[in-house]
Amino acid sequence: MKNIIATIVLVLASILPTMAQTTDNMNRIEACKQNYHTLFGGEALTGQGPDPEMMDILQKFIFGEVFQTGELTLKQREMVTCITLATMQTLPQLKAHAGAALNVGVTPEELREVMYLTAPFIGFPKMLNAVTAVNEVFKERGISLPLEKQGTVTEETRHETGKAIQDRLYPGGIASVMEGLPGDMGKYVEQFLTDYFFGEIYSRGALDLQTRELLGYCVLTTLEAESQLHSHYHGNINVGNSPETLTAAVIQCLPYIGFPAAIKALRIIKQEYAKPVAAEDNLVRLSKITVDSMQLDAYNAFLREEIEASMRLEPGVLTLYATAGKDAPHKVTILEIYADRAAYESHLQTPHFKKYKQGTLAMVKDLKLIDVAPLIPGLKIK
Repeated sequence: MKNIIATIVLVLASILPTMAQTTDNMNRIEACKQNYHTLFGGEALTGQGPDPEMMDILQKFIFGEVFQTGELTLKQREMVTCITLATMQTLPQLKAHAGAALNVGVTPEELREVMYLTAPFIGFPKMLNAVTAVNEVFKERGISLPLEKQGTVTEETRHETGKAIQDRLYPGGIASVMEGLPGDMGKYVEQFLTDYFFGEIYSRGALDLQTRELLGYCVLTTLEAESQLHSHYHGNINVGNSPETLTAAVIQCLPYIGFPAAIKALRIIKQEYAKPVAAEDNLVRLSKITVDSMQLDAYNAFLREEIEASMRLEPGVLTLYATAGKDAPHKVTILEIYADRAAYESHLQTPHFKKYKQGTLAMVKDLKLIDVAPLIPGLKIK
């Protein structure tokens, strides 16, 4: 029983960041108790066990503080925790967090994919160790194995599929990384990366590409893979993860991997985030929108809220300038300027844009997006 309690306590530590959205106004003790109960169904801060003082420190920090940092969902936090523990091969804690992940809505198929995703980063043997631990949890929960297949490629399509994913994440980026190896064997490694990593693993079902790349960043953070952290930062941005989401995910890893490894990853995020974007990379377009005249006031309210939030919260949104025809106020034109395509893709994933998009679906009668080229790149709008 003591071993079980100790395992549960360690599990608690990993789940902390998950509950941030529901405990924003709580002190850390209240948040700790609520988050722990949601994840594990038990009570935190009981003062019991052989090391009650450390358990008190651990639970308050993880579930009371880390859990309230950033805007990750409970599901995201538990997937981050599980993949971090799998990477570290701390299997007793992985089993506890696998149960917590299921408790907060991670499906068995999603959890299995989180484990499979570790293979290209840490190798098949360690991945299989993690899968075995998670399968034990599935059996305890009465979940039948094997789970439904999630593969999407064939021998004929794996390369083409992998290349499409690779080009989306790293456009023109990693084709020549292995050039110069003896015997020209680098070309085989490059092919493995395309066909296996991106073609067979990243293309699987249950998890979307955005989630896979975010979780991959957590694996690299745990491994302290500095070079890959730089490139995968841009892969995350290109697939729509914001710098804030990446930062929150690394902080979610912190209680498990320690401060040195987490700070290394956070410094890389800081460095990449601060790099200036060339004006030539700006994405500029005109959005021409025809609005239902009967719903114009409601549409304009949604639009104002979305634009004000975008300009205030997103550094990559350089300009959103909306106009309406003097004699046709239902004809709206918006000048949109983004730092680059990655900033635009990130913008599409923000809560305020999604609220605008869903709220105005029935109000918009016609939408035309016209990409344009600035005649004077980088010219500031006063």
